[in-house]
Amino acid sequence: MAVTKIHPIKSTLNLALDYIMNENKTNEKLLISSFGCNPQIAHLEFEQTKKECDSRAVILARHLIQSFAPNETTPEQAHQIGLDLCKRILKDEYEYVLTTHIDKGHIHNHILFNNVNFKTGKAYISNKRTYHQIRYQSDKLCKENGLSVIDENYKIFKTKYKTNGKSYKEYMEFKKGNSWKNKLQIAIDKAIEKSKTYDNFIKAMEDFGYEIKFGKYLSFRHKDKRDNGRFTRAKASTLGADYTKERIKERIENREKTTSKSFNYEKSSGKKFDNIIDTKNNEKVKSSKGYEVWANKHNMRTMASTLNEMRKYGINSYDELDKKLQEMASQRQNILNNIKQIESSMKGIYSVIESKNILKKNKLVYDMYKKNKDDKNFYEEYKAEIIAYETALKAIKNSNYGSLNINTLSDKYMSLKDQKGELMDKYSTENSTIYDLQNLKKNTDKYIENER
Repeated sequence: MAVTKIHPIKSTLNLALDYIMNENKTNEKLLISSFGCNPQIAHLEFEQTKKECDSRAVILARHLIQSFAPNETTPEQAHQIGLDLCKRILKDEYEYVLTTHIDKGHIHNHILFNNVNFKTGKAYISNKRTYHQIRYQSDKLCKENGLSVIDENYKIFKTKYKTNGKSYKEYMEFKKGNSWKNKLQIAIDKAIEKSKTYDNFIKAMEDFGYEIKFGKYLSFRHKDKRDNGRFTRAKASTLGADYTKERIKERIENREKTTSKSFNYEKSSGKKFDNIIDTKNNEKVKSSKGYEVWANKHNMRTMASTLNEMRKYGINSYDELDKKLQEMASQRQNILNNIKQIESSMKGIYSVIESKNILKKNKLVYDMYKKNKDDKNFYEEYKAEIIAYETALKAIKNSNYGSLNINTLSDKYMSLKDQKGELMDKYSTENSTIYDLQNLKKNTDKYIENER
């Protein structure tokens, strides 16, 4: 897999060349190649080409970076892929210097090429189309050399979380189930599902093994140091917009409104309805003729408004109102049942992911244990790890999701999470409508009782 990006150089081209040819980054300058120029004076030769072509282009050169996944390729292979990429996109029409850097956790190529085509004299056009060509040829070369290619799931992953820290490396860790940010996101989701209040949420996160630091941002650190011992801030650029302190509080509040088991309609709608006044058993009506006249007028106005509201829902009779309420109550219950079913599936998937991670973590110890079952000292020393492994293995065998790999489980979990969100919105809408209809029915019942 190679990630590509390109940007223009308008000045200090010599400094850019010095940087990419740094001997500490290029294996003592063994990983440097060029075409049509001498790397040491390439900035002068680029300028001379521009003069000879009578080019007025402001940009001196283009800087193309091609980064490879950690531990996926060798410096020599990466350098050759860089040469092949230059051949395909520059077509021997632009001078360039190519260097391969090995000083960081991932190997990457730097390609500095002249902005002016020495055959046509025209400036290089950098836009979405030309970048797509670079990306296409880079991906094609990766496939030809047996390297991975960025897939569509990565694009979905980046779009979904919209944070600054979702690198491709982290995405691959996410697919393997090793991403500590993703584990923190899932833990926050689960804690919200368990919580009726913000305090409940904090307690749930502590129960999940997270230390919490309070301040401008909520910060979390897992006790087993899965996050390298650092606190992770719950802010949009780190975990995503759904995981800020403010958004967590909103999600807890919204969850209480939409998943309440009791039909507490008054919490579900923003509409305010006037109430029909009981004129039959009202002492104030009996003692004040003026109040009785006012109450009757009020009831007539309120009932007129009630009828208008009913018509907005396509209801023209009391029987239709009653039938509509029963239908919507049934629909709402079905939605609630589906939400519970999805929550159950998400819980099962999360449990299997955790169990598979336990197997991976303790596999070496358990393999040694199987070879030394008679060694009681070994068992006593690693008893916790052995029991954890066997418990996780049993849980996976008893689960409907045990045969799926972590990649598939993670994708399935995220898909169910999206489905649940849609159902929660739908449930909220149904709840609001039922609340409105209930109020209309109450007014109608009171008005009929008064008339009797």
